[in-house]
Amino acid sequence: MRTRPVDYRFETLRDRFMKPPVIVIGGGLAGTEAAWQVARGGIPVILYEMRPETRSPAHHTGELAELVCSNSFGAKRSDRAAGLLHEELRQLGSIVISTADKHHVPAGGALAVDRAVFSRDLTEILSQHPLIELRRSQITEIPTDSIVILATGPLTTEALAADLQHFTGLEYMSFFDAASPIVVGDSINYDIAFRASRYDKGDADYINCPMNREQYLQFWQEICQAEQAELKEFERETAKFFEGCLPIEEMAQRGEDTMRYGPLKPVGLDDPRTGERFYAVVQLRQEDKAGQLWNMVGFQTNLRWGEQKRVFRLIPGLENAEFVRMGVMHRNTFINSPQLLHPSLQFKQRQTLLAAGQLTGTEGYTAASAGGWLAGTNAARLALGLNPVELPNTTMMGALFEFISSASAKHFQPMPPNFGILPQFPQKIRNKQERYGAYRDRALQDLTAWRDRVLVPLVA
Repeated sequence: MRTRPVDYRFETLRDRFMKPPVIVIGGGLAGTEAAWQVARGGIPVILYEMRPETRSPAHHTGELAELVCSNSFGAKRSDRAAGLLHEELRQLGSIVISTADKHHVPAGGALAVDRAVFSRDLTEILSQHPLIELRRSQITEIPTDSIVILATGPLTTEALAADLQHFTGLEYMSFFDAASPIVVGDSINYDIAFRASRYDKGDADYINCPMNREQYLQFWQEICQAEQAELKEFERETAKFFEGCLPIEEMAQRGEDTMRYGPLKPVGLDDPRTGERFYAVVQLRQEDKAGQLWNMVGFQTNLRWGEQKRVFRLIPGLENAEFVRMGVMHRNTFINSPQLLHPSLQFKQRQTLLAAGQLTGTEGYTAASAGGWLAGTNAARLALGLNPVELPNTTMMGALFEFISSASAKHFQPMPPNFGILPQFPQKIRNKQERYGAYRDRALQDLTAWRDRVLVPLVA
């Protein structure tokens, strides 16, 4: 007998409601999870997946929830960001995580799966559900007469992306994710780095890491020699159009002083101790409201992640930097979520339209599943005439959705789950392992209380 997650909410109403179906567009991890959660609420759902009728440049099969880049969902330990997200989803009855647990394979400290069996099993589970209708066809326009969940992922088709862009009325919709690394503020060496804005404009808004000529030349030589990740063919075509957002290594290879006349220019940032001008300065811009995360300005990069850590830790003040997101250059359609979404993943312009997965600016398999859980849960609640829910921001799920809906809309970049987005404790815990363990304990305690209070079974 197949084991299915415990239903906390609407099972007693399943035979009582005859509701119009919720539409889920996209059969990746987010769409699969969303469709399952809608059906758990006793609401019929139509899940549209264009594969295999229409091929994707990255996928190879027509199965739901196909894992493209890796078979790993990240670290298993619950005092790691990904592992905490796993545990939160287990508590909430995630079909994706329960299936991943069922088909896990040895991978050290990571939750990895037999990807073919994993996707086949999820396809079978959803196809056999009496409330889920799987339609193999491409959607080019957002339906307007239904509750709809957009879960089309980083390879959203041009036609649907154009319709979404028309709906939002915004020019900002990235088709090539050129993002800089993000570091934890507490890991920056403030004996070297200092806060200031160029020409003292603003309120010391930037953290500045200064370099003398010798330090700069060493950094320039290392970045020129560092190993780059290989772009896929369809990504190379997209990348040609982004001359105005060059990778930092491309700038370095154009000449010794190119970076110094670009993002590392020292103009207007004199040494606060001596008044002398630095040879070069790396600036970091605040990424979150609490000032715990800092973005390396102008450091979008296609270097391999290990090389990024090695080379960027040569920057004075970042020698012990803790990276919560590495720089990337790849095809990735995502919306400006801070401007468009509530933390419930509903669009501000239309409450019956929700988004989930990488389209919202979250990163990683587990985060996509988490978005699918929340969007599916709220779609079911809307269909039942209930208020949508938002998760506590002390949980990894709640903090992630609060971040993508409240970060700077001007500089929004996709974000993976990390402990830097969680609210800090009043009393700082300096030991990182103890701090992360405390974050975990608080998150799971608050989630249990929230689940039992909000997601109780509805009784006649």
